[in-house]
Amino acid sequence: MRTEFLKACKGEKTDYTPIWIMRQAGRYLPEYHTVRSKGSFLDLCKNPERAAEVTLQPVDIIGVDAAILFSDILVPLEKMGCPLEFHEKRGPVFPSPIRTQAAVDALRIPDAEGDLGYVMDTIRILRKELVNKVPLIGFSGAPFTLATYLIEGGSSKNYLLTKRMMYENPALYGQLLDKITDCTIAYLKGQVAAGAQALQIFDSWVGVLAPCDFRDFAYPYVKRIIDALKAVTDIPLIYFANHGATLLPQTKHCGADVLGFDWRIGLDDVVRQVGQTVSIQGNLEPLCLFLPEDKLAARVRMVLEEAKGARGHIFNLGHGIVPEADPAKAKLLVKLVHEISREMRG
Repeated sequence: MRTEFLKACKGEKTDYTPIWIMRQAGRYLPEYHTVRSKGSFLDLCKNPERAAEVTLQPVDIIGVDAAILFSDILVPLEKMGCPLEFHEKRGPVFPSPIRTQAAVDALRIPDAEGDLGYVMDTIRILRKELVNKVPLIGFSGAPFTLATYLIEGGSSKNYLLTKRMMYENPALYGQLLDKITDCTIAYLKGQVAAGAQALQIFDSWVGVLAPCDFRDFAYPYVKRIIDALKAVTDIPLIYFANHGATLLPQTKHCGADVLGFDWRIGLDDVVRQVGQTVSIQGNLEPLCLFLPEDKLAARVRMVLEEAKGARGHIFNLGHGIVPEADPAKAKLLVKLVHEISREMRG
């Protein structure tokens, strides 16, 4: 098994910089569409054999150094008692948003194996398939990000309903976040037991918060998850706060082994702030995959140069790869990261 990813997470010496890509198992790959055509998106998430198949595709096709479980951050919320629908143009929808005391009280904490066994079965299949290939990353959403979907009823432009609950009814908001946090801890512990070799917590929308609101309304729940996991496992934990540059003074203390960053901050700036306390992940602008090869190579070199002083560095895009990206360019990116980082190590 190629172990550079796990080594970089732990700050150990690597022969080259490892790379994986957020949303690497997805719509930019024709092979994904072949599998996806056999049912709905949720059907795919809930079918262990097919979910494992699409998880493996980028490992075999573009050569990434880690696989990430194919699923969706919203899957556990459905088992909390929140019906979930996916619409082609609207994205995820919760037809019964959680905005009242009665709705919060009705939420339950699902059992990882009993309620979400299809996710755990997917992990077990993948560990067998990946035994001589690369490590497997499991994941979850972060509590604030998950709460926005439940409160808003889906995606949002300004998170008005979420922020109104935070400001007008902080007690109700706290109760909701407590339940989501407990659900997430149980879910991630289940993934660890099933065989995940690293975990990433996605905080996709946390960048909409002011630093003071992050401190009060998001950070404590992330910290609780990480502390709970650290008590039962030593596998690497990654926290990715999208649009999170302004939150770095706080996130660097969350206890994660790796902090992921989007492209809105230079990794050299990150290294100055975190020193050797954590490894870092990121952060090529996703649309750089449309650059010609020479300019893409220059951008790869720039990111690698910026990350030189880090305890450990995992190359990634600053957010998910877009469906319009050319798989050949993604494969080229992996090749460039491997070649240039080897060259820089002399």
